Order: sequence, then structure tokens, then C-alpha cells
Amino acid sequence: MNEQQNKYHPNQSGYFGEFGGAFIPEMLHANVENLRSRYEEIIKEESFQKEYNALLKDYVGRPTPLYFAKRLSEEIGAQIYLKREDLCHTGAHKVNNTIGQILLAQRLGKTRIIAETGAGQHGVATATVCALMGLECIVYMGEVDIARQAPNVQRMKMLGATVRPALSGSKTLKDATNEAIRDWIDNPEDTHYIIGSVVGPHPYPDMVARFQAIISEEMKWQLKEKTGKENPDYIVACVGGGSNAAGAFYHYLNDEDVQLVLVEAAGEGVDSGKSAATSILGSQGVIHGSMTLLMQDEYGQIVEPHSISAGLDYPGIGPLHAHLIKSKRASVYAATDAEAIQSAFHITKIEGIIPALETAHAFAILPKMNLKSEDVVIVNLSGRGDKDLNTYMQFQPNNKTDE
Repeated sequence: MNEQQNKYHPNQSGYFGEFGGAFIPEMLHANVENLRSRYEEIIKEESFQKEYNALLKDYVGRPTPLYFAKRLSEEIGAQIYLKREDLCHTGAHKVNNTIGQILLAQRLGKTRIIAETGAGQHGVATATVCALMGLECIVYMGEVDIARQAPNVQRMKMLGATVRPALSGSKTLKDATNEAIRDWIDNPEDTHYIIGSVVGPHPYPDMVARFQAIISEEMKWQLKEKTGKENPDYIVACVGGGSNAAGAFYHYLNDEDVQLVLVEAAGEGVDSGKSAATSILGSQGVIHGSMTLLMQDEYGQIVEPHSISAGLDYPGIGPLHAHLIKSKRASVYAATDAEAIQSAFHITKIEGIIPALETAHAFAILPKMNLKSEDVVIVNLSGRGDKDLNTYMQFQPNNKTDE
């Protein structure tokens, strides 16, 4: 977590440019203010750093490999490297953040942990660290996501977590977040809310990005080992709220020669009315405690998102990413459900890696980027596809009967 104070980091009020801040009910003010005033001091402590880094190494399995994808590179016509966050314990990058936040919660004297989850990876990562530390864990998850991510629900329950369904709205990630915030309002004294992405009121977007920054910290020395230079030409990452992208971008934010590429979920098409392409369809507004870009109607009411990927099925985007897009530091692509599914099967067959549906969106846009043979591209492979097998099997060509 080396610091780089620059224009892409938040000011004292938690704003990245015009995005961020803390729009919270009075009941949460003391909790959020306590967290804001103490998190930097705590995570810089030598004892915290020692424990955090030891767990990342011995429990999570870091550093994760930076893998040269030979067959994919030949096909795309560029040098494609995959940052293998899918090889983390629990199967995704989410555990980098939950390890950090559970250690922070302990130092704040919290004994009860709540979380929201969409794809279930953050829920599993939270349940995992709560089991490790012996803390009560409640995970809120949309009823729709509970059905489509059943393996992760089972893992959470086996780890001792209580999984509570969100039954309102679209019954997905947005609604699970709403329920978690309500719980926190009702239980402010003993409860820490482990937010899973770079969203929410300050200091969460900054804090989660710092815990995920280990991704780009490793990428720099790993790429230098393999190519002789620290900086790739492009870094590509999928984005819902955007924690994996924030981690992959963090140590490159000042390096203007590195092009940062965000990939959103176009759903059934950006203009289909069933999409989660937030930065393309969205406008400035407040969601879950921060000012950012979100999909809303003319009255400021949230427009329900749609994506086949539970982790990208969110109507907003982290304020850091909103700032990167607005300042043109990052570019944005969108991949449809169909493109993501096709990409997932293709990557599996040519590289022997089954990606999470979220990451499959990032792979899907590579052919659209007009890359050159000398371009070095890192794709952040944020999670593995075990959790999505039920969805994938619905599209498995071998399952179709001959007419």
C-alpha cells in the first residue's frame, strides 16, 4: 500500500474531483467518522502491515502469477498477460480487501460483521475471514443472485455465515446493499460493514482501493521481471462497482503512458433497456452514500440494471472510476451478455482457464481494441468461473440436441 498522493486520490472530504463524499443518515455519522478519522493511521501501523502482509502471503497465496497467455496473444495479435487473481484463496480478488477490513474492524473493537454481495465472491471472502477470526457474519444477497450463484451461497453457509435475502427492487446487488446499510443503521455500535467494492461513503472507496492496490504493486515488478519494463501499454479490467479495476490501476494512475480500460456490462445491449453500462447511460447523482455516475430517470429514481453477471449488475460505479472517466484518464467499453458468454467459452478452450462471468466481459473487448503486435496488455483476471458453471451450462453447445 505505497502511497501516491495525486489528482486521482481523494481530498480530505473524500472527493475524487467532483465525485465521492459521504452522503449518510445521521445514525451512521459517528460510525463513518470514526472509521474515516482512524483508518489511515491504523493501516500504516507496523503491526497491521506485518499481519496483513503475512495473511496475504500465507493464507491468500500471494503473489498471484502474471501469466503470459500465448495462444490468446497469437490470436489477438498483441502481448497479453493475465493477472491471476482467480488463484487467490476463495477464488477472486475480493479476499485482499476482506483481510484488510477484518483486521481494521478488530482494531476498532467491532464484534459483528455485515456485508453485501452480488456474485457471492465478496460474501464468501467475508465469511472466510470471519471464520478465521471467530466473528459473527451476516451477508445480504439479492434473491435473484442467491438463485444464480447457489454454489457461493452454500460456501457462505458452510463457513458459518447467515445469508439474508434482499426481496425488494430487482433483488440483486443494489438491493442487497440497501439492506446492509439498514442493518448498519440499526446496529451502529458493535457492527462493521465490510463493503466489497470501491463504492459507498468516504472512506470506503479509498480504503478498498488501498487494500486492492497489492494487485498493481505486484504487476509492476512481475512485468519488469518478464519484459524488462514495469509499465504495460494497457490495463484492462471489468467494472461494476470497480474494486478489481481500482486495484489493477492504483500504482499506474500517475503513469499517463499506461492506458486504463474499463469494461462494463452492456446486458442485452446498451440501448436495449436491459443494461448495466453505467458510465455510458448514467449521469451524476448519489447512490449508497457517494456522488458518482449512476443510471437514473429524469426524477432521479434508480433505473434497474441488467447483466447476466451478478457482480456487474449494479446501477452505479465507484467515484474513483467516475473521475477517471470524466477526466479521460480511463476509457470505457461495454460487452453484452452474449459476448461475455462466448468469450468465456473461448478463453476456456484456448487457455484452459474458466474465467468468472465478470472477467469474461473484459476478455470480450480485446478484439475491439485495435491492438498492435508490440502492445503489452494486462487483463486483470479477477475471479474464476466455478460460481458461474450453472449459467455457463445453459449455453454449453454440447447440451444442445440435434434437430
